[in-house]
Amino acid sequence: MESQPLIQVQDLKQYFPLSRSRVVKAVDGVSFSISRGETFGLVGESGCGKSTTGRSILGITRPTAGKILYDGADISAFNRAERLRFKKNAQMIFQDPYACLDPRMTISSIIKEGMEVHFHYSKKEADEKVRELLSQVGLTEDYASRFPHELSGGQRQRIGIARALAVEPEFIVCDEPIAALDVSIQAQVVNLLMKVQEEKRHAYLFISHDLSMVRHISNSIGVMYLGSLVEMAESSEIYAHPLHPYTKALFSAIPKPDPDQNWAKKRMKLEGEVPSPINTPEGCKFCARCPYAKDICRQQTPQLKDLGGKHMAACHIL
Repeated sequence: MESQPLIQVQDLKQYFPLSRSRVVKAVDGVSFSISRGETFGLVGESGCGKSTTGRSILGITRPTAGKILYDGADISAFNRAERLRFKKNAQMIFQDPYACLDPRMTISSIIKEGMEVHFHYSKKEADEKVRELLSQVGLTEDYASRFPHELSGGQRQRIGIARALAVEPEFIVCDEPIAALDVSIQAQVVNLLMKVQEEKRHAYLFISHDLSMVRHISNSIGVMYLGSLVEMAESSEIYAHPLHPYTKALFSAIPKPDPDQNWAKKRMKLEGEVPSPINTPEGCKFCARCPYAKDICRQQTPQLKDLGGKHMAACHIL
């Protein structure tokens, strides 16, 4: 493990004002770190702030508060040259393989676009690099002259990966890269990401709803609820011993391959609706749906605390 993480997120907040008195708290005080060669998985219900967290780290949306450190340096203090270097070293694989590729550009032009900004390749060198990247993601060089509409969803996602890898990044935000793909293609894409990480020692922020796949690819996992991290631990630990009531409910919904185990498994069903991020409840954000909530849960906001073995949870009853 690296002595200093490549990416450090410290008390990140991302608020979107609707009016003078109404604010959407999309991300509300999130902290975690990712080292080279490691994957941090981020899971939670739709709308909990996972994708916004990834976009804020990359600077696609400017954070309201908090710090993002890249290799120990605060990216908000970067000069123009340092910011350009960060943009090269921090890339994103987008969720929708149908919307993230320009339909007017060939696959070759799409992959070359970032290379032309950050490198000084000759045309021959750039073409050779495109062929190399296509081969790396499991496609032949014939795809270079095609347009996105001629490709399947799995092939488009591979192009999205090739585009991210083209500028030789150190950190990649994988924003639900398998959500729109068939199950057989999902495994191929995840195995490809793991192979590339093993070779290049990339750091990944892997955002997904697929809890089984997150377990497969991640070293550590953070569970988000309504803009905040409620639990965080190493992958094997959090799946074996989930502590927070929300995490238990989330993991209890994971289907088992054996039908008999599915019938026998006791699922934790949550009552009520997710509160609005515009008007979050006092105290614990989860208290309205938690079957174990006490008076203190409705009065004080719990903080993430280490419960042993770097297993952290934000809950008053633990």
